[in-house]
Amino acid sequence: MTPLVRRRRPLLSALALAAMLAGCAAGPGNSGKEELQTASDLTSAQRRASIRMQLAVGYYEQGQYAVALDEVKLALAADPQYVDAYGMRALIYMAMGETALAEDNFVHALKLAPRNPELANNYGSFLCEHGRVPEALKHFEQALANPAYQSPDKALNNAGSCALKIKDYAAAEKYLLRALQLTPDLAATNANLAQVYYARGDYPRAGFFITRLGKLAKMESMTADVLWLAIKVQHKLGDKDAEAGWATQLRRHHAGSVEYAAYQRGAFDE
Repeated sequence: MTPLVRRRRPLLSALALAAMLAGCAAGPGNSGKEELQTASDLTSAQRRASIRMQLAVGYYEQGQYAVALDEVKLALAADPQYVDAYGMRALIYMAMGETALAEDNFVHALKLAPRNPELANNYGSFLCEHGRVPEALKHFEQALANPAYQSPDKALNNAGSCALKIKDYAAAEKYLLRALQLTPDLAATNANLAQVYYARGDYPRAGFFITRLGKLAKMESMTADVLWLAIKVQHKLGDKDAEAGWATQLRRHHAGSVEYAAYQRGAFDE
């Protein structure tokens, strides 16, 4: 069981939606080094591809995956080396459950841009989702090794959550505490740390993060496993009022879940 905030479609990389070619060469500057490419340096084909990608992202976020795929296809027709288009297509295929196609696109994107941290993070999430934890952790580390990565808290939380899948609580704690330092108010990080400490029998510390979670996240956004974990933590702490409060939320939002059935039969230690 890995408590997470309610799943949505796979999270988007930090795709630049207009001109995302920063870091590509655009010609020598006064220092003799290559300048960074900006929107004004884009060719007409690259601008067309950028517009198609904006449309693809919008359709993806609306769950219109077939239309999003068509827009990605048009983007790649305009610019076949458009790295983020392959990354976007991988995310769409993930959402559609097309595992092999998603992986093909992640691998191709990383061949074109092996140091892209967003691609590494998203591919790591894909690998973790399919039980390939050691491979996943390598890609999260690859993302974190890039000093230009703007969202290391995402990769750290993803790595911590992934380590939880194989019950490597030491590694999970290491990643999650680093994520907490960067973004203290991320609900998923607090939920995952609560699981780490509950698994270790450190119930006061688990309770601390459950209390924080209750202040950070809306109850309707929490999965049944999160709410069930909160109930078990408060049960271990002997706080009957807090336990009852979390149980009310579990019944209200997930009455048909296996977690609520476990609560009803008092299966706190299963």
